[in-house]
Amino acid sequence: MGNCFGTQKKSTAEISPSVFSKSSPIVKLYGSPTNPATSYIRFALLYKPISLHFTPSENPLFGPETPIILFESDVVSGSPETILRYLDAKFPDPPLMRYVNCYDETTPLFVWVVKLQHRSVTWHLERLVRWVQDLVTRGGRARGDPVMGSPRMEVRKFGRSYSQLLEVMLEHAQMEERIVFPILERADRGLCKAANEEHARDLPIMNGIKEDIKSIGVLDSGSPVYQEALFNLSTRLKTLQEHCKEHFEEEERELLPLMEAAELSKEQQERVMEQCVDVMCGTHSHLIRFFMEGLVPRDGMQYLDLIFRCCDKDRVSSIFSVIVE
Repeated sequence: MGNCFGTQKKSTAEISPSVFSKSSPIVKLYGSPTNPATSYIRFALLYKPISLHFTPSENPLFGPETPIILFESDVVSGSPETILRYLDAKFPDPPLMRYVNCYDETTPLFVWVVKLQHRSVTWHLERLVRWVQDLVTRGGRARGDPVMGSPRMEVRKFGRSYSQLLEVMLEHAQMEERIVFPILERADRGLCKAANEEHARDLPIMNGIKEDIKSIGVLDSGSPVYQEALFNLSTRLKTLQEHCKEHFEEEERELLPLMEAAELSKEQQERVMEQCVDVMCGTHSHLIRFFMEGLVPRDGMQYLDLIFRCCDKDRVSSIFSVIVE
């Protein structure tokens, strides 16, 4: 399997225009806000050390489907690939173009989707584990980041993040069970039985964590019961993290490589991709920004590129517009 990835970069959660100074170079982008290509470029620019000025408009020379970039005396218009090449030449770090269309010919496109979803879930689980460990250390007696508010407000925010991750994880499991695994099952009956059983095995602990968070939210912060509940929550989250790590590694080691044997045509792969997006309707609508936070630049660009290539224009426009709102 080819490897087009390089050094790890920051996730989308750690990169936004707000981190750059007022002296950052100004890049102006003009394009239709309903055009997927415009939204695609807007998202790519979040990774670059620039200040973005976006003006909704239509390209008078090439039509509404073609965004325009203005930087200093340069005027660049064309396909997303053309604009990304220009941006990488002007702002080399992080490089984005080499991650676009970066696929070997043997690996089905939806295998990349599964792997990238694994990476996002893994990042969010690690973040929640670190967060609850910090809560245990403070024990409700000391506040952390002021933007989190009071201990009770922070627990509510923690619960919201976990609920979002839970929805992503459940939809990911459904996608595998309904779309990906049946492709393997047609070739080798019973091949995915263990993976399906692991999905079911983790449901009780996933639901238990949700109930733990609800209970903590009504306890008096700093009390012994509160401290014990936080410790139990931390233990459960670490267990879920370990289970997911083992499950993802097993799938990527033993199941996903077998997808190459399915020998799907390009058209079949794109149809499977669309079906995967259909199953994960929540993740690719109201949770897409949360999901993308868990991906480093190379992975985020590749994931959007897969959607851009394989889904119809209206679907792509709907998904991309949510990301850059």
